[in-house]
Amino acid sequence: MKGENPAEPNTELCRRMLSPRNLVQAISNVKKNRGSAGVDGMEVYEIDEYMEDNWKRIEEQILARKYKPKPVKRVEIPKDNGGVRLLGVPCVIDRVIQQAMVQVLSPLFEPTFSDYSYGFRPGRSAEDALRKAQEYMAEGYKHVVDLDLSKFFDTVNHDYLMSQVDRTLEDKDIR
Repeated sequence: MKGENPAEPNTELCRRMLSPRNLVQAISNVKKNRGSAGVDGMEVYEIDEYMEDNWKRIEEQILARKYKPKPVKRVEIPKDNGGVRLLGVPCVIDRVIQQAMVQVLSPLFEPTFSDYSYGFRPGRSAEDALRKAQEYMAEGYKHVVDLDLSKFFDTVNHDYLMSQVDRTLEDKDIR
């Protein structure tokens, strides 16, 4: 029976996330983005060999719900105003897994987002937001609202957030 073998994905989304095609694309995207090593010191260029040697074990952990991402490396980036911006750098393998999930989940959630939202959206940029604001100004509007949801995930009601996620994503195995 499907789902009884812990090495067998038991949902369609899980199968898509862990498919070789999706993982190859995820690895390619992580390599393209480059980035620094996480707490384990692994560099992006090392991911192919690492995946070859370790993927089966990691996949089994994911399917058994026993995979634990490594801690995120905290980095301070200096700001022009003298302050610092805190940045979290996940390990490369965690970035690959996150990217594999994004590739499967984005097409499900993207249609639920507001057309007025531009931040961190595929095919949208800050320039697109500015262009849209200029269009509105040309139509006579006088105000533009720019929101930065700093500390959002520190303060959001997680039960409510997950109930909203569940409205779009019925698959609890990938949640």
